[in-house]
Amino acid sequence: MNENKEFKPFVPANKTLPEFTATSIILGIILAVIFGGANAYLGLRVGMTVSASIPAAVLSMGIIRMILKKDSILENNMVQTIGSAGESVAAGTIFTLPALFLWAGEWGTSSPSLIEIAVIAFIGGALGILFMVPLRKALIVQEHGTLPYPEGKACAEVLMAGEEGGSKASTVFAGLGIAAAYKFITDGLKTFPSEVHYEIPAYRGSGIGMDVLPALLGVGYICGPKISSYLFCGGILGWFVLMPLIVLFGGDIVMFPADVSIETLYADGGSFAIWTNYIKYIGAGAVACGGVMSLIKSLPLIIKTFREAMKGFGTGDVTDERTNQDLNIKVILIGIAILTLAIWLIPVIPINLFGALLIVIFGFFFATVSSRMVGLVGSSNNPVSGMTIATLLVSTIALKATGMTGQPGMTAAIAIGGVICIVAAIAGDTSQDLKTGYILGATPKKQQIGELVGVFASSLAIGGVLYLLHLAWGYGTPQLPAPQATLMKMIVEGVMDGNLPWTLVGIGAFIAIVVEILGIPVLPFAIGLYLPIHLSTPMMVGGIVKLIVEKKKNASEKEKKDADANGILFSSGLIAGEGLVGIFLAILAIIPYNGSNIGDLVGSFLPGAIPVLADPNVGNIIGLIAFALLTFSLWSFCYRKSKKAKG
Repeated sequence: MNENKEFKPFVPANKTLPEFTATSIILGIILAVIFGGANAYLGLRVGMTVSASIPAAVLSMGIIRMILKKDSILENNMVQTIGSAGESVAAGTIFTLPALFLWAGEWGTSSPSLIEIAVIAFIGGALGILFMVPLRKALIVQEHGTLPYPEGKACAEVLMAGEEGGSKASTVFAGLGIAAAYKFITDGLKTFPSEVHYEIPAYRGSGIGMDVLPALLGVGYICGPKISSYLFCGGILGWFVLMPLIVLFGGDIVMFPADVSIETLYADGGSFAIWTNYIKYIGAGAVACGGVMSLIKSLPLIIKTFREAMKGFGTGDVTDERTNQDLNIKVILIGIAILTLAIWLIPVIPINLFGALLIVIFGFFFATVSSRMVGLVGSSNNPVSGMTIATLLVSTIALKATGMTGQPGMTAAIAIGGVICIVAAIAGDTSQDLKTGYILGATPKKQQIGELVGVFASSLAIGGVLYLLHLAWGYGTPQLPAPQATLMKMIVEGVMDGNLPWTLVGIGAFIAIVVEILGIPVLPFAIGLYLPIHLSTPMMVGGIVKLIVEKKKNASEKEKKDADANGILFSSGLIAGEGLVGIFLAILAIIPYNGSNIGDLVGSFLPGAIPVLADPNVGNIIGLIAFALLTFSLWSFCYRKSKKAKG
C-alpha cells in the first residue's frame, strides 16, 4: 500500500495536457475499426486474436507526433485506448456470433441482421466497461505492485519512449506493407497456395503442412516459443498419434459421426477427413475441459477480487484529483440497468428476461475474472473462450430446463454467450488501458468514456465485416474455418439436442486432465489439438525466431530487448497487413463480373498466363520458399533495427 501512495505518474495530477481531443477521438475510431477488422479476419482464420494496444500506440505517436506535429503523451494514450477497443469487440463477436450464420445456412433461415450484431456487440462492450470501472481502485491502484498488467505496462513504456515514435511507427508500417504485398500475391494473384500440405503414405493417417501466411508467423512471434510449442505439441498429438491410431485400428468400422467406414473415409479424403470427423471433437472436449479447469484454478483469485469489489463498490475516494476521477457510480448503475432492459426489450436480440438476468450475473462475475486474470497473465493469455464455454453450458442447460429449446433456445444461448464473451474481452482490455493511464497520469474518467467511444464505433463496423467475410467465403470453409464459433455451436447443439459424439469429447477432456497433471498449460495445448496442424506449424516458426532473438550470444540485455521490441512491432504489422488485405480480397470476391467475380478474375490471371503455377507440387515449393524469405525478413529486421538504434 505504501508503494501506491508514493507512486508518481509520468504526468503529475496537477498538470493538465490535451487528452480527450477531436484528434484523439477521430484517430482512435479509425484505428478501432482497422484493428477490429484485421483481428476479426485473423480470429476467424486461426481462432485467436492479438492485443492492439501497442500497435495503436505506436501508430498514434507516428501520426500525431511526426505528421500532425503535436506533442501530448496523454493524447497518444487516448488514441490507443479508443483504438484497442476494436480488437476486443472483434474477439468477443467472432468467437460466437458466426454460429448464427452457420445455423442460418442449415435451417434455411435468415442470417442475423447488421442491427442485431451491432446491438449485441455494443451492449456487451458497454457492460464490460461499466462492470470494470468499480474494480479500478482495487486492481489498478491498490495492487499496483502486485498485478503487473504486462501489456498495459509495456504500452506505457512505448508511449514514454516518445522520441523513438517515428522509428517505431516505421517498423509497424514496414511489416504491414510486406504482409499486404505477400497476402495479395498468394491469395489475390494465386501465385502459390497459401496452404502447403503433404500426406505421409508410409505413416497412414498422418499429414503435415502449414499455412504460409504472414499473420501466423507474427502471432507465433508475439506468443513466444513456449505458447507456440504448446500449440504445436497439441497438433503433433492429433496428427501424428491419434489420427494414425484411428486409421490403424478403425479399418472397416463405421464410427459416428462419419457415415462410412474409417478406411473409406481415409481413402477418399486423406488425413483431413480423419481430422474433420474425429480429431475436431476430441479437441473440442480438450478446449472445454481446459477452460473449465482454468476457471477452477483461478477461483481463489476470483473470490478475493469479487469480495474486495463488493466492499469498495461505490465507496471510492471523494477527490477532485484529476488522476483519481472515475465515472460516477450512479451513472454506472443506471447504465447497467438500461442495458439490461435493452437486452430484454429490443426485438432484434433473441434473449428473454431470464437470459438478460443471466447476462448481468455472469457478466459482472467474468468481468471481475478477466480484469484480474489479464493483470497476472496478460490479455493474450486471458481464457475468454473458457469463460464463454462455461457460460454456454450453464445458460443452455438453464434455457432447456425452462422449456426454451430448439432454434429459439440455441440462438438465445449463443446470443447470451456472445454478450458475455464481449464483456470478458472488453473488461480485460479496459484494465490494461487503465493501467497504462495510471502509469502515465491519464484521467481515468476520460479513458472510460474513450473506451465507450471505441466500443460504439467498433460495434457499428463489426457487423459489416462479418457479412463481408461471410459473403466472400462463408464460415466453416478452409478460408474461414471460424474454429471458436464452430466449437461454441457444437457445444450448444450437444447440450440442447444431445447430438455430440460424447465419447470423442470425453477423450479430449481426459487428455486435458493428463496435460494439466503434467504441468503443461492446458488451453494452448488444447487449442493446438483442436486446430489443424497447418496453423500451429507457422506459429511455431515465429516462436523459434523469437527464441533465437532472446538467446542470441554476445548480445547485451538492452540489445536483446530492443531486437525483441522491433520483432513485436514488425509482427503486429504482419498481422494488420494480412488482415486488411484479407478484407480487401473479400470485397473483390463479392463484386460480380461476367458470371463470376473480380476476385476470381484477379486470381486466374497469373496461373492462366503461367500454367506451371497451377501445378500443386510447384506451388508448394514456391510457398515454402516464400515463407522462408518472410521468416528471414522478420529475423533480419529485428537485428537491423536494433543495430541501427545502437549506433
